[in-house]
Amino acid sequence: MAGRLRERSTDESGWLTQPPSWLRRGVVFALVAVAGYQVAVWAFTNLRGFLGLLFLAWLFSISVEPLVGRLERLGLRRGAATGIVLSALVAVLAGFVAAFGSLLVEQLTSLFTALPDVVQDVVTWANSTFGTALDPGDVVASLQLTPARIQQIVSDLTPGVVGIVTTLVGLVFQVLTFLLFAFYMSAEGPALRATVARRFPPRQQRFITTVWAITVAKTGGYVVSRLVLAAISSVATGLFLLLLDVPYWLPLALWTGVISQFIPTIGTYLAIAVPALIALSGQPIDALWVVVFGVVYQQVENYLLAPRVTARTVAIHPAVAFGAVIVGAGLFGPMGALVSIPVVAAIEAVIDTYGHRYELVGEDPDVPDVPGERPHRPADESAAGRRSDPS
Repeated sequence: MAGRLRERSTDESGWLTQPPSWLRRGVVFALVAVAGYQVAVWAFTNLRGFLGLLFLAWLFSISVEPLVGRLERLGLRRGAATGIVLSALVAVLAGFVAAFGSLLVEQLTSLFTALPDVVQDVVTWANSTFGTALDPGDVVASLQLTPARIQQIVSDLTPGVVGIVTTLVGLVFQVLTFLLFAFYMSAEGPALRATVARRFPPRQQRFITTVWAITVAKTGGYVVSRLVLAAISSVATGLFLLLLDVPYWLPLALWTGVISQFIPTIGTYLAIAVPALIALSGQPIDALWVVVFGVVYQQVENYLLAPRVTARTVAIHPAVAFGAVIVGAGLFGPMGALVSIPVVAAIEAVIDTYGHRYELVGEDPDVPDVPGERPHRPADESAAGRRSDPS
């Protein structure tokens, strides 16, 4: 038998004429792995927008889970409860667009058009106040606020007739796709969970259903709490900026609410810095008032609003949240930065549920610092003597 194998694998000179079977299998496996990786990268690159929309629909479905669950407990079918919640949210959004949509677009267009002048005014004020010698033109150029770029931004915000129709059709298609997936993910949530669980043995089904429930509850609660705090922050900031007669108050209020809640650690400073700079270009004293308002509101939110709103949600360490935002922004852009924290919240909730923690052992003052040295303990010695005493 060995001679036959040798004859098949070597010629008269002893050189191999056919590689061993394990080598052939390894080469085939490597080629299949490389081909699969290339196909996966190609599919992810071309379906990146759709996958992002699908993930946002899932995030939205678990965000409305508390409302859907409450209506379901009142006796409504889950599909009807999901339809009522989605219809109410669409009605609220449509009302906001009808009331402030044109104003928001107008103020955004004016804000981007006035950005170069705003930056120049701020640099001029800094030079006269702090004695610096910054060139406003160089600062504007470094921020890439060129007239061509500003014109492109303005044209994107206010397209022509054909552009409006194309943009409107694409937006309606994306919104309908988003709502369709969100409806089915919410209405068929329990059925989807059962379908996934049936793919695993009975021992693992309980684990899967528990992880699913924890993820939905904690992540949904975190997203809802952030949205509530963002809405409160936007309303309060908008009213204050409107009271001070700061221009572009509506987009600045929305910016403050979203950035301060969904970007940890530095989000508060980024959120209040832009309104302060806009106010500084008009009246410097208004910029001071904006900063004071931001500091005071942050304290009110930290000690009064946030503990009540986020009482039942998962707590994320600021360093972990900030790192998640950086990773999400590097991988998926601005949208990745916004959704990275809910993902981390879900992972941390699962770890807190199934992770095991031990009690911290306190330091014993009798234990010596030198390894191997046993301290003198009279109580131990007496106990040992009592055990060795036969009486």
